[in-house]
Amino acid sequence: MSLCYSSTFITLPSSKNQTFSINFSSHSSHFINLFKVNSAPYSPLSSFSKKPNEPTKYTKQKLNLFASISPSQPVETTPLTFRTKNPKDVNVLVVGSTGYIGKFVVKELIKRGFNVTAIAREKSGTKGSNDKETTLAELRGANVCFSDVTNLDTFDESLKNLGVSFDVVVSCLASRNGGVKDSWKIDYEATKNSLLAGRKLGASHFVLLSAICVQKPLLEFQRAKLKLEDELVKEAEKDDRFSYSIVRPTAFFKSLGGQVDLVKDGKPYVMFGDGKLCACKPISEQDLASFIVDCVMSDDKINKILPIGGPGKALTPLEQGEILFKLLGKEPKFLKVPIGIMDFAIGVLDSLVKVFPSLEDAAEYGKIGRYYAAESMLILDPDTGEYSDEMTPSYGNDTLEDFFARVLREGMAGQELGEQTIF
Repeated sequence: MSLCYSSTFITLPSSKNQTFSINFSSHSSHFINLFKVNSAPYSPLSSFSKKPNEPTKYTKQKLNLFASISPSQPVETTPLTFRTKNPKDVNVLVVGSTGYIGKFVVKELIKRGFNVTAIAREKSGTKGSNDKETTLAELRGANVCFSDVTNLDTFDESLKNLGVSFDVVVSCLASRNGGVKDSWKIDYEATKNSLLAGRKLGASHFVLLSAICVQKPLLEFQRAKLKLEDELVKEAEKDDRFSYSIVRPTAFFKSLGGQVDLVKDGKPYVMFGDGKLCACKPISEQDLASFIVDCVMSDDKINKILPIGGPGKALTPLEQGEILFKLLGKEPKFLKVPIGIMDFAIGVLDSLVKVFPSLEDAAEYGKIGRYYAAESMLILDPDTGEYSDEMTPSYGNDTLEDFFARVLREGMAGQELGEQTIF
């Protein structure tokens, strides 16, 4: 508990009928503010009856006495934050800046006028295919810093050498393959490094790109993300000058585009079960980036977990396939795969891991595929235990049909799944 005092007990004489008033204030410790006021001629206090212009001697005891005579009620004050500034005066640090969503977040921040520092690896992109020059071109308009966010000492030193402070950290980090070790190294450890390093340089707000599937954590990357989410919440609870926004999007467009070329070539659309085991409200990279940047300055997104999907109703794999065939002008042709096949494969891999630990990631990949084949990327209603289309917020304008149409015209360039491909 802290005490707050605000009083004007002592009036000091000055020339030209002006006086100085001493204001005693205390918040954790006492301090004195002097400010000039217009006043009537000198009027002595009972304890300080002095002639005009005669110096008054003060002791520490007297000052403390006056400061404690009549304490005011504590006043809630809101410290000035970066949200009172113009975007051009707000410094934003982005980690995961070369990822699928990160690139669009950097572009959106620059478009809105923020000062952006983007952290990148020297070899970035799918399987490290991009060199420094390519990265600099992709992130034009940002101050690009090449560093290793997985090594806190190295990362700290890189940021220190920039010689700037930060207001906000935006993390778009995500493990490249969802493997056990990689999930904890990136989704938790590297993301926490960005929190620690950013805080050292003044950052008071952290925007985390998480995932809606952490509601039902059965996979390692989900557990890693949840642990980091929990630490953000704890940081805000212990320091009221710090805040967070946790963004949990549904499926990305690219994760649903892997079969476009196959169907275009006349092959069937593959789905598990009857194609209705799960549903999602997919969101484009541009719309998601826009929502993430909204979280930088919006007061209504402070200290909140924010699930978000794209526009329109939730779509099942069956409905996604029907949209694709409609755009192609072809009769729908589906290949329905029993979900039990995946359960059998996962069971075999889990058994083999006990003998061959090196197969741990292979077993995890199987579980990831099984999860996305059967679990909806929607809000899980705590009352019913069912996924809810109606409870899942929508944002943006880009639809999956628009995305499919563009891919049919232009191909999947820029939408590569890399190591996360299932079909």
